[in-house]
Amino acid sequence: MKSTLEEQLAFVAVVDCGSITAAAERLEMTVSGVSRALNRLERKLGTTLLRRTTRRLELTEEGETFLGHVRSILAAVDSAEEAIARHQDQPQGRLRVNAAPSFMQLVIVPVIGEFRRRYPGITLELDTHDRFIDLLEQRVDLAIRIGELEDSSLHARPLGSSPLRLLASPEYLTRHGAPQSVSDLDQHSLLGFSQLDHLNRWPLLDGYGQPFHVKPALSASSGPTLLELVLAGEGIACLTDYMTIAPRRQGRLVDVLPNQTQLQTQRLSVVYYRQTALSQRARLFMDFLAERLPGDYLTA
Repeated sequence: MKSTLEEQLAFVAVVDCGSITAAAERLEMTVSGVSRALNRLERKLGTTLLRRTTRRLELTEEGETFLGHVRSILAAVDSAEEAIARHQDQPQGRLRVNAAPSFMQLVIVPVIGEFRRRYPGITLELDTHDRFIDLLEQRVDLAIRIGELEDSSLHARPLGSSPLRLLASPEYLTRHGAPQSVSDLDQHSLLGFSQLDHLNRWPLLDGYGQPFHVKPALSASSGPTLLELVLAGEGIACLTDYMTIAPRRQGRLVDVLPNQTQLQTQRLSVVYYRQTALSQRARLFMDFLAERLPGDYLTA
């Protein structure tokens, strides 16, 4: 007896989500329904696809082999459905987009309503993560990457680059005074990243002409948290323009050492897996994002 798409979807969802419960939530099914679909699939194939332990699920060798074929089948079904929708001039289907929390919150979310009104047939699934993820493992169609790209298995569409600058709140500078030189920063509360140490290299040169590497007095794991700390007057931070354009315009943040800050930017790119046929809905989202990105915080 042949397996069904429902059973294949359940299998892939369990693998991607790491548990039957999480897969049931993604598929909007009951836990027992997913479990039964998985059991039926293994009976039909006459083999065990997943080893179940008290803590985790692990793919067997047969499960690894079957997973690759099933992903291809489900991708083909998506492409077929999309071809029909394209013929009807109504793009449809699910689009999974991943981005850093700061980019998702400050750039994508403010314009997502316009995209949904323009393409009501596209169902969006937005995922955030500070670290680079495996697009295939997480079943992500597109990801926004900030910084240099090293993964040769990915295609990339450049969106531009966002400059970095040192910032503080007027209240903080009133209390502690504005630094006049790089050496003055030793007397200030410097804010930085706790997990991405390369982001603690600021666009300054120290007294020896070397890049200025901050040892934060207060650190956070995400850009949005650092932004809130700076706004709260907790110190000086180095943040990218796409995060800070609004509070700078409002006068809630001001530049620190602007004449000594070197031009340093963070590259922004949309990436997708090289061996995956790019869907129409993914192309539409990339075009929309490139169209809607404000030019005043990007350089070419």
